[in-house]
Amino acid sequence: MRLRAEYLFDNKRFGEINFIDNDRTSYQFKAPFTKEEFAVYLDRVFGMCGSASLAKQLQFVNEFYDMKAGDVLIRGGFPGHAEIILDVASNATGNNIYLLAQSYMPAQDIHVLRNPSNEKLSPWYEVNKEEIIITPEYFFNKKDLKTW
Repeated sequence: MRLRAEYLFDNKRFGEINFIDNDRTSYQFKAPFTKEEFAVYLDRVFGMCGSASLAKQLQFVNEFYDMKAGDVLIRGGFPGHAEIILDVASNATGNNIYLLAQSYMPAQDIHVLRNPSNEKLSPWYEVNKEEIIITPEYFFNKKDLKTW
């Protein structure tokens, strides 16, 4: 949530900064659009929203091969977890790889994840036919990929 909000704030797309809690209450960032007000807004959002509400707010990505930077692997819950797609690259034959990062609530330091299933490719992950994505601490299904 923090990366999304920071990206939109830095690009002055203030009207798109909105998160929805489990009760469907919307937390829209409103003027004045200062860093100070943004920090207050984020503190409120982090207190009211989490992986459970974010999983409801995001839309499914139909095909795992269609992932893009900024998409999220998410398992909503109490606790749940989310990992963000940092980058996607492809080679001349069209094979895609991607980088994952994670943080913990409320928006602690972010770090790139290593790939425990393929140390040779690590930290990159390969887009392949496997249905399960194994990360250092969590397992995700391909259906857990969502987008804004």
